[in-house]
Amino acid sequence: MALALDALRHGWPVRMGPEGEGSGAVLLPAETGFAPGVTAPRMLISAARAVTLKLANQREAAVPEAPVLIRAAEPFDLETARAVADPALDLAHPMKGPFAAEHIGDMDMARTAMELARLAGILPAFLVAPDIGGEAQTVAPADLAEWKDTSRLVVASRARLPVAACEEAEIVAFRALDDLREHVALVIGTQDGDRAPLVRLHSECLTGDILGSLKCDCGPQLDAALRAMAEETKQGGWGVLLYLRQEGRGIGLVNKLRAYSLQDLGYDTVDANNRLGLPTEARDFPVAARMLELLGVSAIRLMTNNPAKVAALEGVGVEVVERVPHQLPPNPHNARYLDTKRDRTGHIL
Repeated sequence: MALALDALRHGWPVRMGPEGEGSGAVLLPAETGFAPGVTAPRMLISAARAVTLKLANQREAAVPEAPVLIRAAEPFDLETARAVADPALDLAHPMKGPFAAEHIGDMDMARTAMELARLAGILPAFLVAPDIGGEAQTVAPADLAEWKDTSRLVVASRARLPVAACEEAEIVAFRALDDLREHVALVIGTQDGDRAPLVRLHSECLTGDILGSLKCDCGPQLDAALRAMAEETKQGGWGVLLYLRQEGRGIGLVNKLRAYSLQDLGYDTVDANNRLGLPTEARDFPVAARMLELLGVSAIRLMTNNPAKVAALEGVGVEVVERVPHQLPPNPHNARYLDTKRDRTGHIL
């Protein structure tokens, strides 16, 4: 898996099939692909992108990130493939097609390819069976399933870490084989196995956490969560901040910035993600559950405004004994973002 993700980031081809079998389809990522003069008769794109390309009547797009196989009158080269894949190029390349959607013979392989693109942080679009020589990195659905197996996640290191909110804190780092992401937990106060901690799941947000972005509420939520946990320690309790390396709710930094550009054109958060062919919610809650398990935590008081997050954690075995509201005032730049959370993703705001 690590080799496949690295190949996609570098623009190298992957072969979708069990290792040792050479019959699987070769896919070249449209965004990063590096192969001068390469062409292919077909492309694999997302259902949401197919809607934009006027293929909605041929394929249901209820799942935006679902795969769709398309062909055109002429083979795709990388320039035309990128224009097909990237909505930011729609104005520069308004004339595309006509295209026709074709039957996908192995849907598991196609879905795996789309998820690999998301995990690699690239646009979910591929040239299918490009006329390219050389070796391709082989990857199969079973490899993805093994990579996502949370039993592979272990505690890598831990240390005392006084923080501004509370000097009595410990940081715990988690790592899994083949996964370059290193998630961390910050334990605030003294761990007490008889008392459910105040817990916040926080997905990494470079723009909000570090740069002070006003487009979201991530930075203020992070700071407020730590302050609330520090107050909890004064009442004899304790807290756990899970800091998950899942930028943009799992779509990656570059794709998040692409979504920001689409928001500037008038799309809300949900529609911007979907227009890119990416899911609205792609966070890995089983990873959070495994981190809590490794910390010896089975029951939590969860700081969230999102009932779906409660359900997702309960669905992977975490007992949520209380949902603790975590609402902060909006600013002129994130008011629409918060409205979208309330109106389209069920947040209680």
